[in-house]
Amino acid sequence: MHPQVTPVAWTLVVPLKPLARAKSRLAATAGDPARRRLAAAFAQDTVAAALACTSVRGVAVVTDDQQAARELAGLGAHIVPDAPGAGLNPALAHGAAEVRALQPDAALAALNADLPALRPEELARVLDFAARFPRAFVADAAGTGTTLLSALPGHALGPLFGPASAARHRASGAEEIVLPGVDSVRRDVDTSEDLVAARALGIGRFTLRACQEIPCEGAATAPAGNGR
Repeated sequence: MHPQVTPVAWTLVVPLKPLARAKSRLAATAGDPARRRLAAAFAQDTVAAALACTSVRGVAVVTDDQQAARELAGLGAHIVPDAPGAGLNPALAHGAAEVRALQPDAALAALNADLPALRPEELARVLDFAARFPRAFVADAAGTGTTLLSALPGHALGPLFGPASAARHRASGAEEIVLPGVDSVRRDVDTSEDLVAARALGIGRFTLRACQEIPCEGAATAPAGNGR
């Protein structure tokens, strides 16, 4: 049994590629304009839920997409330009470095931008548990990817996102967080099937609106949003 620890206030680093290139696997079923709209809505719901989480003191979004930057800054996120422009892991390392340049003692967590069903209370449970370990991660719903990677002060984030990232984060020494009742933290969306599964959990208001405005598989039959 792990000892109880003092709650940590986390700064989240959320990477978002330009919307023109985001969520390519949704284009086949939703169409290209809808794909971009959904990618933006996923990010908005993710950031809104993260900022509503009691364990989070701030969210830094790493992106070069000006439209997304404006929308997410309007929610309260700090925008970090993707200066490396070299892909996901360099973007996360850059965002982490920018945060710690301002807050050297920051507890960091990288969080995927495609968690439209994210619930603040479930994220809080994950982050409070992560405070027990120098580095920790949450596997995605499929069990092979990663949706969240944390690092306490004094520890590098060390992101290894990409194919089979759960195994790579585990091999790097990060503790896997396995908790019941945190499905919304694990449910990222890459395909239309993922979106249907997210809707079954209850998506946030931005994604719900996007699914009502555009052709969106499962939109007519899936449950309503989660109230965010």
